[in-house]
Formats: sequence, C-alpha cells, structure tokens
Amino acid sequence: MEAPPLIRDDALLRATRRRRLVSRVVAHAALILGVLIVAFPIWMTLVGSTHDSGTIGRGEVPLLPGTHAVENYATAWGKGGGVMRTTPASLMLWNSLLMAVLIAVGKIAISILSAYAVVFFRFPGRMAAFWAIFITLMLPVEVRIIPTFQVIVDLNLGNTWAGLVIPLIASATATLLFRQFFLTIPDEFVEAAKIDGAGPLRFLKDVVLPLSLTNIAALFVILFIYGWNQYLWPLLIINDRSMETIVVGLSKMIGRGDSQNDWNTIMATAVLALLPPVLVVALMQRWFVRGLTETEK
Repeated sequence: MEAPPLIRDDALLRATRRRRLVSRVVAHAALILGVLIVAFPIWMTLVGSTHDSGTIGRGEVPLLPGTHAVENYATAWGKGGGVMRTTPASLMLWNSLLMAVLIAVGKIAISILSAYAVVFFRFPGRMAAFWAIFITLMLPVEVRIIPTFQVIVDLNLGNTWAGLVIPLIASATATLLFRQFFLTIPDEFVEAAKIDGAGPLRFLKDVVLPLSLTNIAALFVILFIYGWNQYLWPLLIINDRSMETIVVGLSKMIGRGDSQNDWNTIMATAVLALLPPVLVVALMQRWFVRGLTETEK
C-alpha cells in the first residue's frame, strides 16, 4: 500500500535536514582542521618563547606556556638574541614598520597617479604606456635584482632609506586595480567637474580620491604586508645594523653548524614580528573586505 503524500513529504524533509546537518558538520570540521594546521606552529612559537633556552635545547617541545616570558621578551626587545647578538627587536621592528609604510604609501601614490593619467587623459601612446607598466608584472625585484643593485651602488644609495624603498615602490598590480576602478566612474562626474571649473588636480582630490578610499585601504593592507615581509632586497642593500629589518634579523639570529641557538629569544622575536601585520589586518579588516568586495561606489 502506498504511503500517503503527507508521510512521504515528512520523510523527505527529515532526510533533507539530515543531509544538510551532515554537510555542515563536515564543512565545519574541515575549517577547524585547517585553522589548527595553520595555528599550531604559531602556538608552538608562542609557547617556546615562554620557556628557557635549556628546555628547547634539550629537544623538549612543551605544549603549555612556561614562566620565562617576561625575561625572554625583555631580552629580545632590548638586547637582541642569537649567537651574534643581533640588533634589538625594538629597533628592527621600527625599521620594518617604516619600510613597510613607505613602500605601501609610495606604491599607492604612484599607482593612483599613473592609473589616473591613463584613464582620464588622452595622449599619444597612452595604452602603450599602460601595457609597458603591466608587463613589469613579469619582472619582480628578484628577477632584476642584479641591475637594480648595480644602479643603487652607482648612485651611492646603499645603506639609505632611498635605496631600500625606491626600487620597491612601483606596482603594476596596484596600477591595474586602480585603472579598473577609475573606468567605473561615470562620465557625468567628469562633465560636472568641468562645468564647475575643476581642473585635473581638483577632480582627483575632490572626486576620485574620496571614491577610492576603500580600494586604498584594501591595497594598503596587502602592500604593507608585502613590504614587511621583504627579505632579499634589504639583505643585499643594508649592511648597517642600525637599519636592519626584523625579517633579516631573524635569519641572522639562527646560528649555523653546531652553534647553540637561543631558541627562546628567537621565538620571542618571531612573535614580536607577527604583531604589526596582525594589528594592521585586524584594525583595517572591515575596510579591507569592503575594498575587495564592493562594486557599487
């Protein structure tokens, strides 16, 4: 005897709910597993920074924090660590912060101006200039590092902030993103600005920049982290320890061969190196998401 339609519908509804519950459980389990895989090394670094050097030197890997956190972080902050007693973390953090901010601001400023010129001005070779900028995506600093280094040496810009920052501030990616956004600005805005007597600089200041704030914020986060994580170029161009960045300093803290490492101080410095990028992402998270997802301005 065939079941009534009401009973069949109820059974189908329960089966659908079970499938949805199972899919949600599997999805959440996969997400939790991914978070644990990413977070576990960070947790071990944080825990290792709270123990003495002997505990880690003996190969013990504790899972709970120890009692030497204040001592380890004070040493890393004020004295530095490692076999060669590198630059204090406080100075390296300041150097990295300054370099990252200069690179991010410089990239955004140059990219806005170049994209603005390509979109709102009509001049011979306009698209050729844009494609010349775009092609540089295939030439990152690691590819052109030898000629770039030679130019910096010839200009006597070694161990200077100009030599550290200027070769890294051009960004074809940011130029492309700003160009694509500027193309969405209605032509009526341009015509209204011309009727009001606004020149190119005033139109840029009063119309284009306010509309681009979320894009600027999103790019600032990405470019700040890019500048913060620079390793190869600062390693080549900076020999003065007073200008050493935290990423380069961390690599120098680790000894080679049979040398005994102060892993507790090294891990404390690594935790300190994580804080500025994490703070930038946390403080600008809403702007970052809006800049990447909003299409209507």
